[in-house]
Amino acid sequence: MMTSLIMITAYLLDYWLGEVKRFHPLVGFGWLTSTIEKKVNSYQNTDKKVKQWLPRILGIFSWLILCLPLPIIYYYFHQSNVWFWCLDAIVLYFAIGLKSLRLHALQIRKPLEKDDLATARHFCGYLVSRNTDHLSAQEISRATVESVLENGHDAAVASFFWFIVGGIPLVVLHRLANTLDAMWGYKNPQFINFGWCAARMDDLLGWPSAKITALLYACQTKLSFSKTINALKNGYQQSQHYKSLNGGWVMATGASVLNFTLGGSAIYHGKAVTSVRLGCGKLVTQSDILRSINLVNNSVVIFIFTCFFYEFFYDL
Repeated sequence: MMTSLIMITAYLLDYWLGEVKRFHPLVGFGWLTSTIEKKVNSYQNTDKKVKQWLPRILGIFSWLILCLPLPIIYYYFHQSNVWFWCLDAIVLYFAIGLKSLRLHALQIRKPLEKDDLATARHFCGYLVSRNTDHLSAQEISRATVESVLENGHDAAVASFFWFIVGGIPLVVLHRLANTLDAMWGYKNPQFINFGWCAARMDDLLGWPSAKITALLYACQTKLSFSKTINALKNGYQQSQHYKSLNGGWVMATGASVLNFTLGGSAIYHGKAVTSVRLGCGKLVTQSDILRSINLVNNSVVIFIFTCFFYEFFYDL
């Protein structure tokens, strides 16, 4: 029962408090990550093979140094007592960002309702990495919903999943790896080799939890078994052609459940990128932002209470 109670406590802390405004651990980790990258990822060599493999090796060592110590230390010192259970709940709370995701998405939705595209573009830029300067209302809605559905996995379900599998050490490992991928996982000259390990490890750690997230999305089809199967089928088929396999799974499944399409053209770092269509149905609109938020939140609640009831009846 304690595992479920810790998850419920972390969920409630996030619901009541939201994201820590100052001194968030991931902010400090981001600063450390940037500092190390600037010092390490500066090697230049005219030999093509050396230029490719040396940054990769440096990226691997940097990933190991940044991601492994904290989980190992936590695992080594962890004890089964009330103090560590409280600490588990606090660390899990820091790892999730459900309320923050909701607030950021609603911050975009409100100006969209008033046709204030300038403000909507401004706040959308905080949530997505694409260029938002010239996005239409529909494109802003699409970018927001894509981010909500994908981050529903990265910043919520994945943390609870890894807590069930291996406790806080795996939660911390996944969250740090996911943060490194967000900072280093770009396919530009600066990071295509140095960030290779960060991108691959995030894909690996996100593989099982993305499938769980897709399943949680798919089971919210108003008890329509055929729609559930179709949503999972789209998640599998469409993700094979998407730039991110894990992101494709959760976005395609979520979009299919909510009956709209995602994907298409976007500008990333000055370059036009066209992705496959995800989901099925109509074009996404600003009204779908709240629907996607509710889908994510319901998925977390379903996951937590499924674990709670399993533990409850298992302990009988």
